[in-house]
Amino acid sequence: MGAQSGKDLLIKLDMTGDGSFETLAGLRASRITFNAETIEVTSLDSGGWRELLAGAGMRSAAIAGSGVFKDEATDERARAIFFAADTPQFQVIIPAFGTVQGAFQITSLEYAGNYDGEATYALAFASAGALSFTAAI
Repeated sequence: MGAQSGKDLLIKLDMTGDGSFETLAGLRASRITFNAETIEVTSLDSGGWRELLAGAGMRSAAIAGSGVFKDEATDERARAIFFAADTPQFQVIIPAFGTVQGAFQITSLEYAGNYDGEATYALAFASAGALSFTAAI
């Protein structure tokens, strides 16, 4: 995979619950992080090396994004999701890699602004169930 443009990493939100995904507008920076907890099974028979139990442990993902206000509909939907503690479907489009989709909860919603600059927002999401991955074609 060659170099990709950061603007092509998109966070999309199911706007109505029926699979109608729209990009969260105004994002300037976004990222997705995958995590896997390990379960150590080292014993005296391990020869001094740590051993991990394959296929065990909890997996999770976190999404973060920040930007400027550009679209009233996605801003309003994100705000409503946060205050209701809902876990709707999100998609993360990773350029030349694929699409990750699943339920996420918005765990942080931040608004900021300087008197001589634009108003900004930042969001953080935690996975709330199993994720699917579809490779890019």
